[in-house]
Amino acid sequence: MSATNAAAASVKRRKIAVLGSRSVGKSSLVKQFIENHFVDAYYPTIESTFAKSVKYKGVEYDCHIIDTAGQDEYSPINSQYAIGIHGYILVYSIASRSSFDMIQIVYDKIIDFSGLSELPCVVVGTKVDLAPTGRQVETADGEKLAKANQASFIEASAKENTNVGKVFELCLAEIEKRATPNQTDTGGKGCLIM
Repeated sequence: MSATNAAAASVKRRKIAVLGSRSVGKSSLVKQFIENHFVDAYYPTIESTFAKSVKYKGVEYDCHIIDTAGQDEYSPINSQYAIGIHGYILVYSIASRSSFDMIQIVYDKIIDFSGLSELPCVVVGTKVDLAPTGRQVETADGEKLAKANQASFIEASAKENTNVGKVFELCLAEIEKRATPNQTDTGGKGCLIM
């Protein structure tokens, strides 16, 4: 095997879906991570996919990040958010209690659809730059929700680029924590029997 083929074989491909209510900063978080800049204007996202290579714990990851449209309790979770996704970033705004309450609903919908008992995910409270005056959700509430769902937790600000990279590192850690040692990365060519 040539050095180029060996390097390509060692790259792990990971699909990550970013989900949460409307206007919580999902796109801002993704754009800050991918492009290193903050977009101040809000344009509702239909859905976008971004790619970025990330080195985490000495391993190269080819990450495909799906920035989804905002969810509400009546939004269907379709197969594209359950099948072939390795990890989830569930986002709420610390300035919106209703967006926080949506996290458990979205989590449960993905669990129901995928048939998994738990998800490799990170619960993210965004817009910490609005604290303390705009805070409606305390840090302890986010930590408690994440712990109840065996997920990681972090608060972040896309505007100030606070913990943005850490969000994606935590997601990769959650994915790898649940990967079995003998599981091989098929590069998306695997088979799923439902």
